Amino acid sequence: MDKRPKRRKDKYNPYTLCSKKGRYYVYFVDVNNRIQMVEVSKSVFETFNIFELEDISQMNEYDRHLEHSKVDENTLYQKSVSSEQPLEEYFDKAQNAENLHMAISKLPEVQKRRLKKYYFEEKTFDEIAFEEGCTY
Repeated sequence: MDKRPKRRKDKYNPYTLCSKKGRYYVYFVDVNNRIQMVEVSKSVFETFNIFELEDISQMNEYDRHLEHSKVDENTLYQKSVSSEQPLEEYFDKAQNAENLHMAISKLPEVQKRRLKKYYFEEKTFDEIAFEEGCTY
């Protein structure tokens, strides 16, 4: 193959351009999922090639814009919501979480199971009572 345009392969570019021995072709997959090859004139080939190069340029520009806007938006968001927590608060929360886990581990299995259903499975007291065969 002599010349193949540089292009992005994706669902929006369902064809491939190539030239072979001075002849120009467009390859694509038809509705029956078979690869078709169509010979086109040099002017059609060059027109497709120009469109593809313009598309690549626009897609690259869009991607660069998107990257910068994401970074900027993310940075701004992080700055607006990040509030450094004092070490005392962090350790208090960690200690409370540890105490909670220790307290839960000391519960009987029935209570652990019901606690799990209520807080993690988001079941109501009535649903838990029905499942457990007990009263509310």
